[in-house]
Amino acid sequence: MVRDDLYITVPSLFRCPISLDVMKSPVSLSTGVTYDRASIQRWLDNGNNTCPATMQVLQTKDFVPNRTLQRLIQIWSESVHRHPVDSPESSPQPVLTKDQVAELIHRADRDSASSAFDSLSKIVSFARESDENRKFLAGAGVFVPMLVEFLGNAGDGGSRGVDFLELVVRALDMIRTEIEDMDKVSSSMLKMDRDCLRSLVLVLQQGSVESRIGAARVLESIAMDAESKLIIAEKDGLLPGLLKLISPEKDPNLIEAGLSCLIAISKPRRVKVKLVQLGAVKSLAKSLSEPSLGVSITEKVLKLLETASSVKEGWSEIGGDANCVARIVQRLLKVSSAATEHAVTVLWSVCYLYRDRAAQEAVAKANGVTKILLLMQSNCSPSVRQMSADLLKIFRLSSKSFISCYDTKTTHIMPF
Repeated sequence: MVRDDLYITVPSLFRCPISLDVMKSPVSLSTGVTYDRASIQRWLDNGNNTCPATMQVLQTKDFVPNRTLQRLIQIWSESVHRHPVDSPESSPQPVLTKDQVAELIHRADRDSASSAFDSLSKIVSFARESDENRKFLAGAGVFVPMLVEFLGNAGDGGSRGVDFLELVVRALDMIRTEIEDMDKVSSSMLKMDRDCLRSLVLVLQQGSVESRIGAARVLESIAMDAESKLIIAEKDGLLPGLLKLISPEKDPNLIEAGLSCLIAISKPRRVKVKLVQLGAVKSLAKSLSEPSLGVSITEKVLKLLETASSVKEGWSEIGGDANCVARIVQRLLKVSSAATEHAVTVLWSVCYLYRDRAAQEAVAKANGVTKILLLMQSNCSPSVRQMSADLLKIFRLSSKSFISCYDTKTTHIMPF
């Protein structure tokens, strides 16, 4: 039995062997040892193939949820909050006042790495409590510049390493929507004499799921204009790091954050080309193969494919992948209006604008012509209707049989 920072006795069984924190989502490896999901996932993502506690080589990197332990932790946690003991050792940590937080900010700014970590941990906990607290921190004059300074100086992996960077990123992520002058923050973070981007790449590569989500959101927030988007996208390791976030097997929140960030920074042509060269089209096509893909993620995947289809490298890659085209056709209807518009735009770019014959054949084989005809009769937007009409012209010229097979008795079909 050990004691945590709140002076509450915590059973050692409830602590993750890696982080030493109470486990939120306990999972067990094939060795039988249980870890918190975020901690062991980070360990495995870093290329390790052993059990951290026993150092046994893992026959499989799969893990299973430890439901029994999770329930025990939940019961214990509820008991602690329901029946606090009045002794000094078991009393909960007092809520910090704004004056105390202001003092913690100044202490973090001037103290050693270990002291700064402790102060920043308490500040992050304060930020989690309410919108009012986050507004206070965003408006505290020295706080945001201090976080930027930490990011700029900590990317060397020294005493203020990845764990400290994760705290900084979480703090920035929580207050980013409350910062009034984000242009100034963006300019400050992207200065040549700072290495903020390298720090964010480290978090993308080695951080927990929560921290990687935060890093993607921070990057999206500072991508304010074409110049900033290029600076971000051309940082070594950044685009590959973001593309790793969008694998279908990842956490849905992580996938969505990665997609949003990629969409935000991919407007410059150079970035679009680089994304295609890094295999973005294949990754996105793989995502579309997932039958349980959520609406929001589907919309973002199709939006990124639409972005890629606007450059030669992109439409060529899409047109050359019949499976990708078929999956886009599959998502034409019954997802959302936004998804339909993105999907139609991709097909219009590849099949009509660039006249890719292989893509046209793939659309036909996937019953795309019938779906486009159905879409024409739905309550779609004028732009979608026009692109659909253009596509039908192409297929009418290619093969009149596509049109003749359509049942013209159908008068109106709503796809959504």
